[in-house]
Amino acid sequence: MHVLLGVTGSIACYKACALVRLIVARGWSVRVVPTVHALDFVGEISWRTLSQQTVELDAFAPCADWHPRHIALADWCDVFLVAPCSANTLAKLAHGIADNLLSETALALDSEKPLLVAPSMNTKMFANLATQANLEILRGRGVQVLEPDSGDLACGVMGAGRLPEPEALLTALEAFA
Repeated sequence: MHVLLGVTGSIACYKACALVRLIVARGWSVRVVPTVHALDFVGEISWRTLSQQTVELDAFAPCADWHPRHIALADWCDVFLVAPCSANTLAKLAHGIADNLLSETALALDSEKPLLVAPSMNTKMFANLATQANLEILRGRGVQVLEPDSGDLACGVMGAGRLPEPEALLTALEAFA
């Protein structure tokens, strides 16, 4: 199976690293599309080493063939998981804003291919009416929302917003293998 993993700016990126290791151990191919802010938490060399693949950073970077990166990635994958998925990226996906490689690729995804999002953010941000409305828009379009866990958050509060553990994310992906 070919898994495209979108990673957005969140302290939970460390769990996405563990997920990449689990995907590779499963014998699947995984390519990582981090946002600029995701790279503030985990660098490109970590994603490249863990995935054993080139990291997709820029829609306009030179490539070996003529295919636009966002189209080629959408065609390559069997499933696209965005984990962690920030409130910002949720809003972009809900409203069709394509201003980075991750959001462009999501828009280019064939409607038969699964798109999964795993929200990860502060409890207040997750509960915000705008975030909840964006999640409803995505659910209405067939996007599978992997509900966040509750517990201690990095910001020092307790509540919903934790990225599910890597094993739970892998289980969600296994449904499409």
